[in-house]
Amino acid sequence: MKNLTFMLQVQMACYSARMRLLKPLLTLIVSLIVSQLSAAAQAETVTVYTSANFAPLVIDGTRGIYYEAIDYLNKQAAPGTSYRLAYLPRKRLQMRLEDGSLDGVIIGMMPQWFDDGAQKKYLWTTAFAIDRFVLVSRKDHPLQPDVQGSLAGKSIGLTLGYVYPGIDEWIRGHGLVRQDAMSEEINLEKLRRGRIDCVAVSESVARYFMRLHGLHGSLTLVDLPGRATERRFLVPQGRNDLFDKLAPIVKRMRDDPQWLRMTSKYQ
Repeated sequence: MKNLTFMLQVQMACYSARMRLLKPLLTLIVSLIVSQLSAAAQAETVTVYTSANFAPLVIDGTRGIYYEAIDYLNKQAAPGTSYRLAYLPRKRLQMRLEDGSLDGVIIGMMPQWFDDGAQKKYLWTTAFAIDRFVLVSRKDHPLQPDVQGSLAGKSIGLTLGYVYPGIDEWIRGHGLVRQDAMSEEINLEKLRRGRIDCVAVSESVARYFMRLHGLHGSLTLVDLPGRATERRFLVPQGRNDLFDKLAPIVKRMRDDPQWLRMTSKYQ
């Protein structure tokens, strides 16, 4: 009996010694698990919505200037924050924004397009790119806006669901007939085939289309009235936390040599 008691005491002592050695390791493992769970809970993937489905902003749903912008944001973002691009038609985008159900931000917009010139309805970053609208027509049938009455009755291709502050009034004033299509690229293709007389389109889109199809000698561009297009990010009101993460990155983005290199291929 004494031997059995002694053996039990030895085993208990060995067990206690092992537990003392294992306790720091177990504590470390638990701490690592808690830390990882906490980091996962704090991680945020921000959905960046766009209604653009035309080059060079979005090409084949996999590349383009807006995909480059997402790549840039992810490289500059703080740990735990990432961004992804998602498409949503213009009307659905506006509806979700207005009813408060939009679960992300919007890329490439201007305050004037959302009746927010005072920038009170939404939070707006600075511009990460500057563009402007041009009137594109065929060189064999060029339109001359400066000639009185020359545009009356001519068809002009615009994008379905879009408003063009300053340009809409100019179109009505010159008697142009609006013909909508799903994208600017479709309108340019219709122009190339002679199915419409002209297209109002962003200059970057027009020049990319001309380069892609070798049309520099076939189309002519004329600047349209109105302010330049400032491509910004829109953040819904109440998401100041998200705005504070995004705005500083976008502020330095426009003049960053890295960003300029990333987008040079689309010019």
